[in-house]
Amino acid sequence: MTSARLGTAALLGAAMLLASPVAPAETVLTVASGSQDAGQLDPHVSTKSQDKIVFAMMFNGLVRFPPGSMNPGELEPDLAESWTSSPDGLVWTFKLREGVQFHGGYGEVTAEDVVFSLTRAGNPEVSAVSSDYDSFESVEALDSDTVRITLSKPVPSLLGLVANYHGGNVVSKQAVEEMGEGFRLNPIGTGPFAFVGYESGQSVQLAANDAYFRGRPAIDAVNFLYVPSNAARELAFLNGELDLALGVRQERWVNRMRNEPGVIVDVFGPGELRTLHMNRMVEPLNDIRVRRAIAHALSREELVAFVGASVTQPSLSPVPNGYLGHTAEVPLYPHDIDGAKALLAEAGYPDGFGLRAIITQRTSLLDPMQVVQEQLRRVGIAVELDVVEHSTFHAQIRDDLSALVLYGAARFPVADTYLTQFYHSRSIVNTPTAVTNFSHCSVADAEIDAARSEPDPEQQAALWATAQAKLMTEVCAVPLFEQLQVWARREALDYGFDLKAAISVSPLITEQATLTQ
Repeated sequence: MTSARLGTAALLGAAMLLASPVAPAETVLTVASGSQDAGQLDPHVSTKSQDKIVFAMMFNGLVRFPPGSMNPGELEPDLAESWTSSPDGLVWTFKLREGVQFHGGYGEVTAEDVVFSLTRAGNPEVSAVSSDYDSFESVEALDSDTVRITLSKPVPSLLGLVANYHGGNVVSKQAVEEMGEGFRLNPIGTGPFAFVGYESGQSVQLAANDAYFRGRPAIDAVNFLYVPSNAARELAFLNGELDLALGVRQERWVNRMRNEPGVIVDVFGPGELRTLHMNRMVEPLNDIRVRRAIAHALSREELVAFVGASVTQPSLSPVPNGYLGHTAEVPLYPHDIDGAKALLAEAGYPDGFGLRAIITQRTSLLDPMQVVQEQLRRVGIAVELDVVEHSTFHAQIRDDLSALVLYGAARFPVADTYLTQFYHSRSIVNTPTAVTNFSHCSVADAEIDAARSEPDPEQQAALWATAQAKLMTEVCAVPLFEQLQVWARREALDYGFDLKAAISVSPLITEQATLTQ
């Protein structure tokens, strides 16, 4: 073993020691993500991938995606056992399951907890996804196990906002009120696994929920490690120290690992849409000719070939492929170096110009951003990359510090969610209602808002299509490709279901999972 590998192994070993088992257990699942640390262990505050993975094990919504699916048409009961809606879609009533218990002795889930959770999810002072709940006029407890949601206007796929994802996760009202800021370090949910401990920069430890309403998990404990180094994760996995690990989303890595004995590599949805957002407040990106030049300079085909066709697919629209409301009927900017140079000259930049862009050190974004950097160099645009740790990347791009933002995301698979979070003026970064509108785009606000209250599905789809066409005409951003999820597991780990997709962007570990040791 080389000295570099010895050093890597030593670092991982230190992390493993700090992430000591949560309790004596017969079956402990050891998982490694690619993050430096947790963001916020509060499901209404954080939308970061590393946090969504553990949230999926700790929390429930009123409804849920069946394990292995993220099809909105397959949403099924979770904390709610049934629901009804008024003919106009403005009033929804949910009946809760009886006897569901919160972790940590915080008692039975009641309608008051659901009211508290959804109200909190809509509070911009707390929630990272508050804009999703703008149409919630009221959330009321009719009795201890009945919740009524009244909308100011119909919401596309209302069930998606109360599913086990982002703001739909139900938290304990008592726990949040008692702990205050401390809740983010001691989250209380109802899921198959309960929070036990957290070591900064090292791990989160979870234990099986003995009282889980679907049955106690077969796995007794989960140690969720933060191992940002691809090499360290791979080494630990191949040495048998990890049961499940985030892979490298490159075709050559997938093919190599599938040749290892006893290893299964899962490639599954959702595809995270990689989009290059252009900050229109930064010169010369305020000139549409420059933005169009950038669009023509970029080659989707080259990017897909670089990453690998088995783990990527090209994307042309601001809304990911397969989402309800997606259309490919948008203005296109084919790869055209000469055309890009001509547009730059027309805009007054015959010799090009320079830009600064902040990018994460994570290879899934850094590697394609370096390809983008080279593609732009060919037309005279010199992009200086400021490579930072992943959490710093998220903080700085939300502070509006980067002229270009290459961002990858999967959201609830309805056009409204993606359009609202990335392209509505309410979501412009560094504002009181900020989400992830890095481009400062507002040209499709009217269509996005109108589609939310349009009862006719065909008219709604037409509004979403118009919004996507407007965004591409304005070149607020350039959709490039979708990158699928890649995780490696040992044959001993069986999820208990067919993994086709996971809204948590990771294999879902539930009461169905088994681990042979």
